[in-house]
Amino acid sequence: MGDDRGDAAVRDGEVRRVERERERAPPGRADSIARVRPHVEPLLQPADSSRSWPSEREVADQVVIDADPAEARRALESVPLWFHTFALNRRHNLYTPGRARDHGYRLALIPQSFAGMRVLDVGAFDGFYSFLAEARGARRVVAIDNEQYVHWVKSRWNVNLAGGQGFRAIKRLLDSEVEYLRMDAFELERLDEQFDLIFCFGILHRVENPLGLLRLLGGHLAADGCILVETYGVPADLGAAEGALSVPRPGEPYPGDGFVYWQFSSGALRRLAAFADLPHFQLCCTPIVDGHPRILGRIGA
Repeated sequence: MGDDRGDAAVRDGEVRRVERERERAPPGRADSIARVRPHVEPLLQPADSSRSWPSEREVADQVVIDADPAEARRALESVPLWFHTFALNRRHNLYTPGRARDHGYRLALIPQSFAGMRVLDVGAFDGFYSFLAEARGARRVVAIDNEQYVHWVKSRWNVNLAGGQGFRAIKRLLDSEVEYLRMDAFELERLDEQFDLIFCFGILHRVENPLGLLRLLGGHLAADGCILVETYGVPADLGAAEGALSVPRPGEPYPGDGFVYWQFSSGALRRLAAFADLPHFQLCCTPIVDGHPRILGRIGA
């Protein structure tokens, strides 16, 4: 998936950088680095060219719903377009037909246990990651979305979708306690709380001010918290050493979608995070998904 040699070189360099940071760290700091970045080393090993990511349905199975078949069918039919895939009832093979194809490689970086954690999901859309965090033991989950996606859903697929429609359907089936707020990420000052983990998946390339967003998210991180960032990348992470940031033509990445403003190299994300007083960035992977370069990393203070 993508240029494995390029990905491996980037990962090898990142592993060496983390090791140097630990070697140079004063007493006690190396332990702090490890706390901020659990699971980093396994994710940064050179890519296995034969590796395949879990399918969307395999990912969906991580959130067990298994609703009554009749209820599941009603929920399925109540939403004109699903972005996330959910396992409504596995026995009856009832899954939502999610349009997203970028969940499999994200799963490896997500903690197996969220016990006691406070989680913020920025740009939640149908809320898969919010419900996953709750299912894995998070004590509080807040999902926010400005619901801008209704415009690009209309422009890309000519579907009229109400904001939060899929989220509310899944919340009802799960009897979930996840709190959903129709809120732009740049209104986060309205939330007077800190979070241990912040999901920022598929959002950074769609905001006009990515540095401003990272600063806002950093301001809501608890001590030793982290941001999981996934965004549109640069093929083979080209230009990472120079901090390359590419600006596509309107509608170039996805025909009919004029809301993709940026393509990030890992170096660009690292430097933007540093400007946001978030000096710790770890690259997870730079896969190609349906012909599109993506990048996934972990950011911490």
